[in-house]
Amino acid sequence: MDWLAEWWDGVELWLTQLWFPFQFTLVMVVLLPLCLGVAWFIDRVVDRVSARITPVHDAEPPVRTERGRREQPGQAGVGTGS
Repeated sequence: MDWLAEWWDGVELWLTQLWFPFQFTLVMVVLLPLCLGVAWFIDRVVDRVSARITPVHDAEPPVRTERGRREQPGQAGVGTGS
């Protein structure tokens, strides 16, 4: 693990020696998409886990699933063949 610590020290030293606008741009280009991806993943995991462990058997599935779509009032059965 020494190689990883040395590599990280090198990256950190390189980043701190850059001009501030370059530092800011680089951090935004790398961290913003990474944080958005992690937040999306956490949201999906929590949504699915909470749907599975809910004590109510008739609970609605997660909002963004096919089964989670709500029917519009007055349109029950439209397009389902019933």
